[in-house]
Amino acid sequence: MEVKILEKDNEKIKFIVEGINSALAGELRKIMMTQMPTLAIEWIDFAKNDSALWDEVIANRLGLIPLKYKMKFYNFKDKCKCKGKGCTHCQVSLKLKKKGPCTVYSGDLVPMDKKVRPVYDKIPIVELADGQELEFEAIAQLGLGKEHAKWQASIVGYRAVPNIIIGKGVNLKKYVERCPRNVFILKKGVLKVNKALECNLCLQCVELSNGKIKVETEETTYLFNVETASGLSPVEIVSKSIDVLSDKLKEFEKGLRKLK
Repeated sequence: MEVKILEKDNEKIKFIVEGINSALAGELRKIMMTQMPTLAIEWIDFAKNDSALWDEVIANRLGLIPLKYKMKFYNFKDKCKCKGKGCTHCQVSLKLKKKGPCTVYSGDLVPMDKKVRPVYDKIPIVELADGQELEFEAIAQLGLGKEHAKWQASIVGYRAVPNIIIGKGVNLKKYVERCPRNVFILKKGVLKVNKALECNLCLQCVELSNGKIKVETEETTYLFNVETASGLSPVEIVSKSIDVLSDKLKEFEKGLRKLK
């Protein structure tokens, strides 16, 4: 297996993986989206809510605010030493107290653990009119995207890398003009593939050339686009997904041994 990183920043990563099949590519996508532990608000105790929005609406908005946290410091409640009672190792409290007129933002949440904070400070929660108040305590805990969308770690897309073969006797200029993704380029009168990874397999060039241009897909090479939707970085999501896949394979192996 070979991995080549094409782009990387704090919110997304784009890379090519060689030496895997479609089943493994699909499983990695599923793990990165729905089986990564992320932190999100689960319980809210409202002391005051004079706003125009019901408690349930505000609670829904709070749950969807992504939270940054240190992965090694928190456990799932059912796997914590407190046996699900709730402690500083499996949950964190966030408090808020605001009085209008103002707009309440995610940055107004005050976490009791300094290692936890909203990823973005300017996510609007509710607008308070003059004299209106909002006060609550929220409890955040780890969860998985397969349980609820608020714990979804990332948005992931993948596709097979195209292999474009240019035959002889084609009208060169019209392919450069026709391609919607600017895949082709003319160099000294010769048609060349300039941006193969931009090809979206629309096959317009194949139809236009009556098969003189062929577009095939590499069955063992895939292009991944991973964008974080949580407090985890793209690199953390990709590396942790490999660990999760490895644990799944070990568990499967144990199950097979029991059948012998």
